[in-house]
Amino acid sequence: MEGRGAGPRVEGWGAGQTLGGFARACRAAGLPVTADRERTFLRACAATGLRDRAGVYWAGRATLTASPADLEPYDRVFTGWFGGRPMHAVSRDEPPAPTTVQASLEEPAAEGEGETQDDVVRVTASAQEVLRHRDVAGLSPADRAAVRRQFATLTVRPPTRPARRHTRSSRGEVDGRATVRAHLRNLGEPTRIRLRDRTIRRRRVILLVDVSGSMTSYADSLLRLAHRVVQASPHTTEVFTVGTRLTHVTRALRERDPDRALLAAGEAVPDWSGGTRLGEAVDVFLRRWGRRGMARGAVVVVLSDGWERQSPELLGEQLRRLRSLAHRVVWVNPHRGKEGYAPVQAGIVAALPHVDDLVAGHSLATFQELLDLLARA
Repeated sequence: MEGRGAGPRVEGWGAGQTLGGFARACRAAGLPVTADRERTFLRACAATGLRDRAGVYWAGRATLTASPADLEPYDRVFTGWFGGRPMHAVSRDEPPAPTTVQASLEEPAAEGEGETQDDVVRVTASAQEVLRHRDVAGLSPADRAAVRRQFATLTVRPPTRPARRHTRSSRGEVDGRATVRAHLRNLGEPTRIRLRDRTIRRRRVILLVDVSGSMTSYADSLLRLAHRVVQASPHTTEVFTVGTRLTHVTRALRERDPDRALLAAGEAVPDWSGGTRLGEAVDVFLRRWGRRGMARGAVVVVLSDGWERQSPELLGEQLRRLRSLAHRVVWVNPHRGKEGYAPVQAGIVAALPHVDDLVAGHSLATFQELLDLLARA
């Protein structure tokens, strides 16, 4: 049964999550997938029969695309998400991706039972879903390549803030001046009450990514995460790498292709896999960018394991100064989500009193949790 305004009931383990995840992957690939289109897609899948892979393909193509330009990215996402042969041949400059099955649309037959008439997809746990929860530092080359493709499925919602100025609105608080002016124009006769409300602007996000030797196995994934955030909000996101020096890499990460963007960032970073001077790097950021306005009211995310080469007290003092300017300071530690972890590193101990959130950052699942946290900041 369906409630008023609710989507169709999709039974079977993981079916709703898989179809919803496919719709979000299409949105991440640039398709105009709104919440209404996603609900229509789920209804169309339930109506056409969810066991039929072709039915799911044409249901999505009819509801999630808006122009012929959307067909090529839709076919690419569909094949990468559900696996198998492409449903609609398109020309591609790059070689086809490996046929890794993301979700099976075939219902497993139960022993001693025939097929039922319920249009239900039973989706088994896929290797791709397992990869979302694995530590990126321990992946094989093949799994690492699969995880890189899944970065396109991460949902980025930039944080927002109310603007200082008000604008005319149909709801909100009473605009006394505008109301009085309207009365005067009407020769003192009562007229409609004017209302005003604050506009919403995107809040600035600053990412400080540790690329020192202790973070070598995570640096690639963290920069890919930073690339996703930059692509979602290129004018309100700034990215710096931290090692023995501070490097501004936002311009390199504005390249749309993630591989080209990381290559450009790698060429700009002179201290890749070197030492760590977190305290000095934060100090340089505050003196050159932060106190001049970049960090004021921003969400600052430090992505590091907390190994400080020099004085931890310096890092603590710089984090205190940063916290006095920023709206929120988030520390992402790849080891935070591992069993038995305790924040005992000298840098983490010095920084914790000045950090709003200490979160994990070692897998795609934790990356999505971080993005959700940023959206609520």
